[in-house]
Amino acid sequence: MAKSNENIRYEEEYITNSRGMKLFTCRWLPQNTPPKALIFLCHGYAVECSITMRETGIRLAKAGYAVYGMDYEGHGKSSGLQGYIPNFDDLVGDCSTYFMSVCEKHENKKKLRFLLGESMGGAVALLLHRKEPTYWSGAILVAPMCKIADEMKPNPIMINILRKLSNIVPKWKIVPTQDVIDKAYKSEEKRKEIRSNPYCYKGKPRLKTGHELLMVSLDIEKNLNQVSLPFLIVHGGDDTVTDPSVSKLLHESASSRDKAFKLYPGMWHALTSGEPPENTELVFSDITAWLDERAAAAAVGDLRSEMEQKAKHDAIHDKEIAN
Repeated sequence: MAKSNENIRYEEEYITNSRGMKLFTCRWLPQNTPPKALIFLCHGYAVECSITMRETGIRLAKAGYAVYGMDYEGHGKSSGLQGYIPNFDDLVGDCSTYFMSVCEKHENKKKLRFLLGESMGGAVALLLHRKEPTYWSGAILVAPMCKIADEMKPNPIMINILRKLSNIVPKWKIVPTQDVIDKAYKSEEKRKEIRSNPYCYKGKPRLKTGHELLMVSLDIEKNLNQVSLPFLIVHGGDDTVTDPSVSKLLHESASSRDKAFKLYPGMWHALTSGEPPENTELVFSDITAWLDERAAAAAVGDLRSEMEQKAKHDAIHDKEIAN
């Protein structure tokens, strides 16, 4: 399916993963200009790409980027039990396979490739980087799940009980957490949109899903110093879903030479979709400025490389004529 709007082409496609599951993919492409770079969306837990992240896709495509998204297993329009993550490594592997297949197309091979991960998607982006440490040009981490905020976690005794139960009844919806929609989205309109979206999971987290998310967040928190790619973190100062202090710690601990952290006082968790328009505008202007700076630097580098190649070629040509 393809749609065109305001110089942007939107397309959808289903692919099949290594486990025989159908996964939904979508893309927003600039119509009349070659894209400055590729951006791959990693959506958050219980949501999806084509509706929840539509504004992100449109804004970045309008800014000149080719934007690709995929609904994870058990999420959105993809196969699998809704809201169920049996194995986080499989989810990361699916993203890696699809995103890299786009990057390796002939027309994309020389383009910069950025990951944009929101919340749990921030963890996905960091694990994609860990899987291929030098492959990605950079990442934008929007309130990344490097640690689940303490007030969203069950107490330690309950965590221990849930861990054991997750192997016996993995699909049960009994993890005791507060309503994430109320905690994440400041905009009442956006809360209603999420609640009325049939592709968003609204039940309590399933046991195995809750266990996988906890284990992944603990693993990332322990290995922040392994992060070495260029990145921008944007995080709301009043976020009670993922912990902004751990984003600050990631910024301080990462071995990346090119790293930036922006904390927005008073903003909540869903920075790109759940805030008042003026806040959303500020966040996106910071994101696009960061991307544009790196895309422009790469374009200058490419031009310099082309000029050096041409100079070498001309020198060889002049030498041949002289001889």
